[in-house]
Amino acid sequence: MKKNLFILAFAVALLCGCGAEFNRVYKSSDYDYKYEYAKQCFAEGRFTQAISLLQELVTIQKGTDNAQECLYMLAMAEFCDKDYESASATFKKYVSSYPKGVYAEQASFYIGQSLYQSTPEPRLDQAPTVGAINAFQQFLDFYPDSNMRPIAQKRLFELQDKLVMKEYLSAKLYYNLGGYFLNCISSGGSNYEACIITSQNALKSYPYSSMREDFALLIMKSKFELAEQSVESKRLERYRDAEDECYGFINEYPDSKDKALAEKFIAKCKSVTKD
Repeated sequence: MKKNLFILAFAVALLCGCGAEFNRVYKSSDYDYKYEYAKQCFAEGRFTQAISLLQELVTIQKGTDNAQECLYMLAMAEFCDKDYESASATFKKYVSSYPKGVYAEQASFYIGQSLYQSTPEPRLDQAPTVGAINAFQQFLDFYPDSNMRPIAQKRLFELQDKLVMKEYLSAKLYYNLGGYFLNCISSGGSNYEACIITSQNALKSYPYSSMREDFALLIMKSKFELAEQSVESKRLERYRDAEDECYGFINEYPDSKDKALAEKFIAKCKSVTKD
């Protein structure tokens, strides 16, 4: 017990000592010493302290031999401190200020990586995801032979999958709402029609997505349900359209686990259209 108390007391004293030293450096006008101390903080993983010093030093070091390193280190400290929004902005500032700088390639990559780290789950607004895609695409355009190219490409695929999932969740929500009448009134149309349009647009936008079958299934099911709930004047036309969609699904996905469902829909469509 005494040993643990001693260790705790030692740790507190050490932290207080570090805090006192940082405060002395922070108030110092010896900018060379302050810069070296900021580098030490960064190397030791004390990123918050490094950021506090570097934010002041970026302006002071401008025009000196340390200017590039100072700005890049600030961006990396913000990234390591998980302040991804600030990091992205600082990396952009570096690339803008030093387009052919020593760290330009790394900074360009980390613009995308910072945005990638802050992208939300698929159900939320995906503006940051689009921003990250654009940043990685710019990086690949400028540095096609970079050794970070494989990581950037992997990130691009992951981000595109997130956008695809966003579209799928939207389409599925429309399908699940189905014939909910109040929603149809507010949107001026059918939820099933909205599901079909959303899914078809997603297939056009992401033709190589691994979720093609999922979208095709939603389209097929929506067309069948739309036919089932149609008014008499549109009934035959929509059943024929649903039948064609079912055949198209089977042709494209002959081994699908949902093939039996497609065949069931076809049987029902035929029983209506043959009369």
